[in-house]
Amino acid sequence: MVHVWVRAEDRPDEERVGLTPEGAARLLEAGVRLTVEDSAARAIPVADYRAAGAEIAAPGSWRTAAPREAIVFGLKELRDEATPLVHRHIMFGHAYKGQPAGRALLRRFAAGGGALYDLEYLVDAQGRRAAAFGYWAGYAGAAVSLMAWIAQAGGGICGPVAAWPDAAALRDALAAALDRQPRRPGVIVIGAKGRVGTGAGDFCDALGLQVTRWDVAETAHGGPFPEVLDHDIFLNCILAMPGVPVFVPESVPASPRRLRVIGDIACDPTSDFSPVRVYDAATDRTRPVRRVHDAPPLDVVAIDNLPALLPRESSEDYARQLLPALLQLDRIEAGVWARARAEFDRHVAAL
Repeated sequence: MVHVWVRAEDRPDEERVGLTPEGAARLLEAGVRLTVEDSAARAIPVADYRAAGAEIAAPGSWRTAAPREAIVFGLKELRDEATPLVHRHIMFGHAYKGQPAGRALLRRFAAGGGALYDLEYLVDAQGRRAAAFGYWAGYAGAAVSLMAWIAQAGGGICGPVAAWPDAAALRDALAAALDRQPRRPGVIVIGAKGRVGTGAGDFCDALGLQVTRWDVAETAHGGPFPEVLDHDIFLNCILAMPGVPVFVPESVPASPRRLRVIGDIACDPTSDFSPVRVYDAATDRTRPVRRVHDAPPLDVVAIDNLPALLPRESSEDYARQLLPALLQLDRIEAGVWARARAEFDRHVAAL
């Protein structure tokens, strides 16, 4: 029998979960044994999982109580420890791109005989991800970027942000703040046809903002892109990778521009292929904005965990996408799971 153990998240401010109570009921109906750890932070109450029939365990108890054959399922990376990992884990490991913490994680798996099924590499035969948080990253990233523009228009800089109870509360709060402004900003979204760009565009539409949507056709010439400077807010929804043009070069802060806020939703500032070249470190909830130029001001929003700002919607959406794969865990040596395992094996072999 497949045994899935849903762990409590270790990362501070992480309220999301990759399985809803409805999904839990589906797994139980399929004959999966399901254990869900309690969590005071999780956006979905543990009582809902208990009502669905799941076994409930104490937070973090997978380390000592989960049977060795259990599959431990979380979203974000584990606490940095030296303990060998004996279980199979499903999570975003951030271990395959040369990150020092990632190499340490792989060594823990190698020492314990466990395995990582990285959610980022859970893909179909065409390389499409089984599930992604992109839409709500775009939605929340556009919201925080608008908050930055509003704060800047008032002569300040955007202060700390926290998770919202739902998207409607977020929209209502920003609609009220926007109504107090003498004008509305113009926004350009690059990568508008992808999941991230769709979420960003939908948020802007909900607030009645004027949006310019660009995708491959509009950026294929490789730049430069002076049109970006003719908008108040630029939302980058394109991942850094070889061949991606530079949309905002180093010269932009000192250039004549209408541009006041960059929302780098893709957020990969340390990459050699970053399309936004005016900053070099991510921001976070406590300091969501980095001011890279004073007169006229230019602020960058680059939070690397944006979907967590809308934990309920992002959890429900992601869990719905992922559930078909979870229902195939009895065939973990095939399909998307086999491809994820092959990626893990390749990187462990290279240690």
